[in-house]
Amino acid sequence: MVMVRGEIVENDLVSIITPAYNSEATIEETIKSVIYQSYKSWEMIIVNDFSTDNTASIVRRYSEKDERIRLIELDVNSGVASARNIGIRKARGRYIAFLDSNDLWSFDKLLRQISFMEEIGCFFSYTAYEIIDLDGRKLDKIVAAPPTQGYRDLLKKNTIGCLTVMIDAKEIGDIEMPQMEHEDFALWLTILGRGYVAFGLNENLAQYRKLDNSLSFNKFKTVGWVWKIYRENQKIGFAPSAVYLVHFVVRSLVKYKQLGLLGDVISVKSNCT
Repeated sequence: MVMVRGEIVENDLVSIITPAYNSEATIEETIKSVIYQSYKSWEMIIVNDFSTDNTASIVRRYSEKDERIRLIELDVNSGVASARNIGIRKARGRYIAFLDSNDLWSFDKLLRQISFMEEIGCFFSYTAYEIIDLDGRKLDKIVAAPPTQGYRDLLKKNTIGCLTVMIDAKEIGDIEMPQMEHEDFALWLTILGRGYVAFGLNENLAQYRKLDNSLSFNKFKTVGWVWKIYRENQKIGFAPSAVYLVHFVVRSLVKYKQLGLLGDVISVKSNCT
């Protein structure tokens, strides 16, 4: 049970959405980080996006042992947005959380986050997280969680890590990621555009695995994706989109400089040209 202000509240089910594609090297560790959660009322929906390695067999082995782990296999590679949306549609929980097949959670992530949401009465939350390398080694780089994020705040800088997000689907309703790059950022904007505020728990409760070919670190390509989200997804005019984009680029570069990752961003650019 969850303790909130000295009272015990019902264990609401959390649906964890995990898209997976050729993740045999990391998926087992990801699953274990969920199994070992101190909060036990969860289901993990792993959508195998037509992997060509042993991802499905690894997940199947765990799902046969723990009925909370559900494997959905796609017949064609559909992309991360489609995989997540399929998982969301199959979700049965009050809360929706996201964990990609390369990433990890601290053992009390769910408990701390649900207690935080219950205590302050919010419907959309996120936490701080740290960056680890391919082998799981800590890089001493922690991305903080600002106290709150409104729509205009998020337009200027994406400070919400997908692996940390928890959404109260009972309140917010339909959740769907658009078929475009940076789909999670677009979804957060859509939700906040309805008038909701996202609240940050500034505790390091998740680990983001930095892969050598990760597009998340290619901020030069991200600029085009963000522009498309402003103009096509959010229907923002040209002039305000340009202003928001300047803020986004500058603040992103400052963030990566503070994390000591600016060289990685530049390196990814040179490797992709």
